[in-house]
Amino acid sequence: MAVRLSHAEHYEALLDKYDTWMFDCDGVLWHGDRLIEGAVQRLLFVTNNATKSRRSYKTKFDQLGIETHVLAVYISSVMKLPKDKKVYVIGMSGLEEELRNEGVSYVGGTDCTLEPFSLADFTPDPDIAAVLCGLDTAINYAKLSKAFHYLHRDPSCRFLVTNEDSTFPSADGLLPGAGAVSAPLRFALNRDPLSVGKPAKTMLDCIQAKVHFDPKRTIMIGDRLNTDILFGQAGGLATLLVLTGVTSEENITGPNASTIVPDYVTPSIADLRLAKSS
Repeated sequence: MAVRLSHAEHYEALLDKYDTWMFDCDGVLWHGDRLIEGAVQRLLFVTNNATKSRRSYKTKFDQLGIETHVLAVYISSVMKLPKDKKVYVIGMSGLEEELRNEGVSYVGGTDCTLEPFSLADFTPDPDIAAVLCGLDTAINYAKLSKAFHYLHRDPSCRFLVTNEDSTFPSADGLLPGAGAVSAPLRFALNRDPLSVGKPAKTMLDCIQAKVHFDPKRTIMIGDRLNTDILFGQAGGLATLLVLTGVTSEENITGPNASTIVPDYVTPSIADLRLAKSS
């Protein structure tokens, strides 16, 4: 059973127990561009949102008034494609920037026509060795068709997704997430992709390669049970669920409660301020 945090001494004990705090971002620290009051400083942020690069997140943190070292782990840090191969991207500018920073060649992404798609008029790039699908708010049939063609014609072409989040917490409510964008490809191909985002351990391996931390003294904070909390549990980390994002009270209590149980639950990240004020 999860421990419900509510008093200053609870939060003080938590701060004393863990040295490294890994935070999801959307639904935990902000909704859209609105900061959730009480976000703490100098933490490690672990996000599945591949619409923004690490530099974009640093800009966002600066605009929202958070002084932090941003470490967002994306597929670009684990891709091992030969230099003469390319990735076909369904995604946005943040994902493109990360690929460029890692020297990974790509096509697609934001450079995609809105014209009706026809195989008769399509010339496939023979150097495509992987299809990478992330959140894309401009997704269309042409993008999906090209991705499908690359994966269907060549079984060795790798099918990668940044994450499998079904929804995305915008400033004004939930919207379809990256998992919903890749779902048509999964259905059409009858093939599951490799996810490099939470809850896959690949992301934690990337973090451990760059940042030294003791898993026994580390806690993962998130708003989503099936990604954030599972991610922490799979890596041997403690987990703290906040109720400012996707997961609501009814998801963790009552007859239909999830079988995924975090170590701790608190209404908001702002509650950590109780420890500072006591």
